[in-house]
Amino acid sequence: MKDFWEERYRADEFIYGKQPNEYLRIYLDYANPGRLLLPGDGEGRNAVHAAKKGWTVDAFDISENARLKALNLAKEEGVTINYFLQSYEDYQPEPATYDVIALIFTHMSSHIRRPFHEKMVTALKKGGTMLLEAFSENQVLYTSGGPRDLDMLYNKEDIRQDFKGLSIQALEQLEIELDEGTYHQGIGEMIRMMGKKM
Repeated sequence: MKDFWEERYRADEFIYGKQPNEYLRIYLDYANPGRLLLPGDGEGRNAVHAAKKGWTVDAFDISENARLKALNLAKEEGVTINYFLQSYEDYQPEPATYDVIALIFTHMSSHIRRPFHEKMVTALKKGGTMLLEAFSENQVLYTSGGPRDLDMLYNKEDIRQDFKGLSIQALEQLEIELDEGTYHQGIGEMIRMMGKKM
């Protein structure tokens, strides 16, 4: 999997664009800045946008090529982000560290996903917010991006189970039009979740 992402991020272009994910952007427009974690943040579009909004940003990905592009984008935009190399399986966050954790297209096999989501809940401060946007299982019917493996896609019941340590504020499955670089283009089906740690 690491080799796949290193190759994909080797391109000079920002393959998912330089603009932030729309769901995250809307949230950050109204939230008071704090400490934010962005797992699997790829080329850094979300991390850099959040830093420009005043957030203290930690981000990670498995790809060194992605990390270098993210750090270059941050420099270009005049902001600082803490971006480190890490896998979902090996990441061990400090408990109660983050005001917000945003899981934006963090697709992984279910045997990795469930324990990872538990770690994310642990890493969230009391009163903190968890955001998630990812492709639903129905995305296999679309050609706008995302994994083709059903086990790496999302359904609402799995999310309820994975995040039962949170108070779910919103959970919806919806069709949207993606315009995020080369690999997220066209109509797709998303699941979006917002939860609070009580």
